[in-house]
Order: sequence, then structure tokens, then C-alpha cells
Amino acid sequence: MSKYKKSGAKHYFTRLTESLLGKFGSFSGLISNDIGIDLGTANTLVFMKGKGIVLAEPSVVSVDSLTNEVLAVGHKAKAMLGKTPRKIHAVRPLKDGVIADFEITEGMLKALIKRVMPVRSLFRPKVLIAVPSGITGVEKRAVEDSALRAGAQEVFLIEEPMAAAIGAGLPITEPISSMVVDIGGG
Repeated sequence: MSKYKKSGAKHYFTRLTESLLGKFGSFSGLISNDIGIDLGTANTLVFMKGKGIVLAEPSVVSVDSLTNEVLAVGHKAKAMLGKTPRKIHAVRPLKDGVIADFEITEGMLKALIKRVMPVRSLFRPKVLIAVPSGITGVEKRAVEDSALRAGAQEVFLIEEPMAAAIGAGLPITEPISSMVVDIGGG
């Protein structure tokens, strides 16, 4: 057994985002609301600097099929699975660890950011998003664009295995080998 104890994914995510969001700059950290987002196939976590994990929701979105308007996100949308009228469908916008529907993912990001941001915030948040290591440059750009359109001031991406290693406290800057196994929901 390694010297790194199992403490749960939420602990690792909190540790990672505290570490990385702390590097955004001390002045901007005083006046902005920095956010870390783990977009998972099964669940999405949202972390706010100084508050920890503020939202843990299923990665499910209910959409009006006529207007493509996002009606519900997370637990509310999951409760609608299989129980909605024909014009409303509940979907999982991420499949097999990658974004399958960017428009719906953007709507989900908007809803989640809106839910955690103060109503009268003068500053848009800087957002750190954990992304699968296998996504292409085009997909990375689409994630960045979605977050920017969802209200982010600036977007930083980190690959999920690296995020897991940092969150687990692995010595990523030392010349030793470590192994991260990411068994996500997708």
C-alpha cells in the first residue's frame, strides 16, 4: 500500500482545485470567484475557492426538444428520466468520458455556474475544468468555448489523470513513477 491514503474523490478534487486555483494570482483571488469543475460522465462536481465542493450533481440535463432550452440540470433532471412528456427529454451530454453534445453541455455549465455564483457578482469566475486525457485539440477548444459562453472570464483545462495525481498528493514533479487508474462513470 502506498503512503497516500484513500480519502475519496471529493477529497482529491478539493485538494487539486485548492492547489491550482491558488496559482491564479493573489489579487484576482480576492475579488473573483474561482471555480473548479469536474465534468464527469455520471456526476459533475463544482468547487469554489475558499468554500470547497459546493455542488455535486448527476450529469443529466432535461431539454425541451422543440426549443432546445435547458429546463433542469442535475438531480432535478435525473428525476425526470423516463417520466417526461414527448417534447421534453432528459439526456446525459457526456458519453464514455467525452462531451457528446456540446450545446447541451454548455447549457449545463451555464446552469451550474449560475447556481454557485453570487447574484450580484461584479466579476466573472476563472474556471478550471478537468477533461479526459484522450480528447482532441478541437474538443478541448469546444470545452473552453462552452465555459466562456457559460460566463467564465478565463478557462484553464487539466487532464483528468494529472488532476487525480495532484489531488491524491502524488509527487508529480519528482523523477519517480506513479500510476493513476481513473475508473469513471463512463
